[in-house]
Amino acid sequence: MSRIAYVNGRYLPHAEAGVSIDDRGFQFADSVYEVCEVIGGKLVDERRHMARLQRSLDRLHMARPVSVKALAVIMRETIRRNRVTDGIVYVQVSRGQMRRDFTFPPEGTQPTLVVTARSNDLAKIEARAAKGIVVVTVPDERWRHVDIKSVSLLPNVLAKQTARDKGAHEAWLVDAKGYVTEGASSTAWIVTRDGILVTRPLAGDILPGVTRSVLLDLIAEQGLRFEERAFTVEEAHAAREAFVTSASQSVMPVTEIDGRPVGNGAPGLTAGALRRDYHSRAEFS
Repeated sequence: MSRIAYVNGRYLPHAEAGVSIDDRGFQFADSVYEVCEVIGGKLVDERRHMARLQRSLDRLHMARPVSVKALAVIMRETIRRNRVTDGIVYVQVSRGQMRRDFTFPPEGTQPTLVVTARSNDLAKIEARAAKGIVVVTVPDERWRHVDIKSVSLLPNVLAKQTARDKGAHEAWLVDAKGYVTEGASSTAWIVTRDGILVTRPLAGDILPGVTRSVLLDLIAEQGLRFEERAFTVEEAHAAREAFVTSASQSVMPVTEIDGRPVGNGAPGLTAGALRRDYHSRAEFS
């Protein structure tokens, strides 16, 4: 079946879908996005994702292309037309199109809206979780407002490619002081030798992950020990467990960092339990 994309009011086959070469997203990465998980045809944590989308738009003084209700309808229709039962739906909004100029377009310029959806191979993802993933660390060279979910992702792309070149699945970004900020496309976590869950606190140097926020609720609900603080690469190497979180993979165990096994080199019990229980705390709509 041909994949279908929504672009500015039209549902089109991918081969026919496109935006203007003068679109601000293409010219300046003047654009934001969200990715929602789909399970059983339902959106996972839609409310939190849409709140973060609005935050990104507000931070960049960007207008909404359609109302919240209209976007909800578009997302579900895109999922339906692509026959996605388990997968993701991707939403991207740019500031619109105009003659190339660094300053904002005139007020009233219509933002560009693109929505796509695709299926995930759940068996493949579960097999990966059962084995655990390999992570490498790289310097964090991103701009200073990565808390905005913009499409300015070139440093993330380069970090991901470095990981792939080294046979790893993910790259953990490290700041100038030697502390892990986050993954190139995920939130980074460790479990200390004392069994304490640790992840970096929210600030301008990490994205406020939706999966992260749901997991914090689950951690509190289960009464697990938790510290919201920065951790070093050395702490990660010495950790009992490590894992990453994101919308496309929920909780994914990490079994190796920079060529060193994490703990005993197998997915940890804490990560496994949180992965098992994650969707019991998530919202479906």
